[in-house]
Amino acid sequence: MTEQSAEARVGLGPIDYVLIEFPGSQFNGQIAPNIVELVQNETIRLLDVVFVHKTQDGDVESLELSDVAPVEAGDLADVDVGFAGLLSDEDLDAAAEVVEPGSSALLLVWENTWAAPLATAIRESGGQLVSSGRIPVNAIISALEASADE
Repeated sequence: MTEQSAEARVGLGPIDYVLIEFPGSQFNGQIAPNIVELVQNETIRLLDVVFVHKTQDGDVESLELSDVAPVEAGDLADVDVGFAGLLSDEDLDAAAEVVEPGSSALLLVWENTWAAPLATAIRESGGQLVSSGRIPVNAIISALEASADE
């Protein structure tokens, strides 16, 4: 089997998105090296990156990573984004709706490349994912603190 056909057989892994708000528009790029490391380790593949800013008056500006000055994008400026422009205007409107006025946010869409072989095996075996979810880290921390207090 050639390397290319093996890659084609693996297919896509699960796709996630996150919207990270920075109250008071305090994005400082501190999380960028962690995102870059995940990409370099091939844990994730960035599919789209959008910066969202909401003024105190509620006006919204959305910028694709390629439209952000490298000095502002920091380490993210050097990351290859797979499908920039993947998000629709409706997606961006929905994201902007939850951002507080006077804040900025980073909207990331990524493929979980680490899970692609499992996702492909599930599909090839006739299985299908019928439910998925995430437990917020804050909920886990609260539960651990509550059990420690007992």
